[in-house]
Amino acid sequence: MIALTLAEIAAATGGRVIPGRDGSTAETVVDGDSQTDSREIRPGQVFFARRGEETDGHLYVPQAIERGAALLIVERETDDRIAQIVVADATEALGALATESIRRAHAGGRLRIVGITGSNGKTTTKNLVAAMAERLGRTVASEKSFNNEVGGPLTMLRVRADTETLVAEMGASAEGEIARLTAMAPPDIGVVLSVGLAHAGEFGGIETTFRTKSEMVRDLPETAIAVLNRDDPRVAQMAGMTRARVIWFGQHPEADVRADAVEASAGGTAFVLHAAGESLPVRFRVLGEHHVANALAAAAIGLALGLPLAGVVESLESAELAAPGRMQVLGGRDGITIVNDAYNASPDSMSAALKTLALIGRPEARTVAVLGAMSELGEFSGDEHDRIGLQAVRLGISELVVVGDAARRLHISAINEGSWDGESVFFSDQDSAFAYLLETLRPGDTVLVKSSNAAGLQALGDRLGEAYA
Repeated sequence: MIALTLAEIAAATGGRVIPGRDGSTAETVVDGDSQTDSREIRPGQVFFARRGEETDGHLYVPQAIERGAALLIVERETDDRIAQIVVADATEALGALATESIRRAHAGGRLRIVGITGSNGKTTTKNLVAAMAERLGRTVASEKSFNNEVGGPLTMLRVRADTETLVAEMGASAEGEIARLTAMAPPDIGVVLSVGLAHAGEFGGIETTFRTKSEMVRDLPETAIAVLNRDDPRVAQMAGMTRARVIWFGQHPEADVRADAVEASAGGTAFVLHAAGESLPVRFRVLGEHHVANALAAAAIGLALGLPLAGVVESLESAELAAPGRMQVLGGRDGITIVNDAYNASPDSMSAALKTLALIGRPEARTVAVLGAMSELGEFSGDEHDRIGLQAVRLGISELVVVGDAARRLHISAINEGSWDGESVFFSDQDSAFAYLLETLRPGDTVLVKSSNAAGLQALGDRLGEAYA
């Protein structure tokens, strides 16, 4: 984070300084990253002792000190070997410190902040943008999917005085959460990728999802840029909700950053990128035609940051994997391809993955969809699992392997479609599904493994990848 004295940190968090036996005082300067997990602490870092639903961070203060923590942010006085700042709420203090650190970094005029939200594609787009931004200067980007009230501030607190770009995922499970994150790190470029049914159960419906995602652009000033998906009708409506300059991306003819001549294959997707009066061909090696939208969003952001179109294309073509567990191609033995896309799933991403499977399968071999539950859909869950089961049949997927009791309805819907005779099978547990697949997969098969993270099928995809390496 930006270098701050303990007194300045206390002022930002509304806490009080208790010097440690290590000789620290209110004027001691701290500039290390922050952690909420004592196992992640490195020398010089700040440990926030949060109280969670299952445990209390104060129990792990000794481990944080032993691993080299320089400062404790706590809700009650604890181990006095090092300095501690006592606050009313450690989670709120984390956000407050991130806000102050970003305010100081942003005030210098060097830091540019990119905020990315959407029902799908946040992590992929963030990774693509980070690679582009790194070509221009020191960049901090969200790790993994750190995009909530804890992960967001932890990412922000990695910004230092020489950071030029912060690329932050900003997710939400309720209205107001994106607005809180944008208040901590006001975007210079605010990006909305899509509005879909991901997390619809938590939000309470698609209209609430729309309002929540629009928080990204509502408070942008006139000097900022809103990067919006012209192909998504709900996202397109947000142009009327922002004062910022709008840059459109998509395959729509009105998009400022546009793709056409899209050709998908097992090796990725080729398309022609049009922007700023130029056109260049792109061979995008990230599997799945649906990732073209993420590539276009990233291209729009890269151009807004000052990267020339040729540099944007070079960066896109150097990307091989969206992220681990996202359309990750594994296997290869006996010509068997495993596509592990089980990091997460929504109805939109599940549908796109099935279309990709149908497209890339070898004509002489089979396509096998290993599917688990899509979580956080609330009242929409039954209908959406039905729809995916029917889609698998209608796309002509050779075999459907459904794993986990929460996904049983998907299996039943496929059977009820009546097109198959035993081509859909169900297993309650992963081990049984794994054993079945080892026995039944044939040379040349293409296998998709897809589910929400909570269903845990990413591990099954990894096991299959190792088995057929």
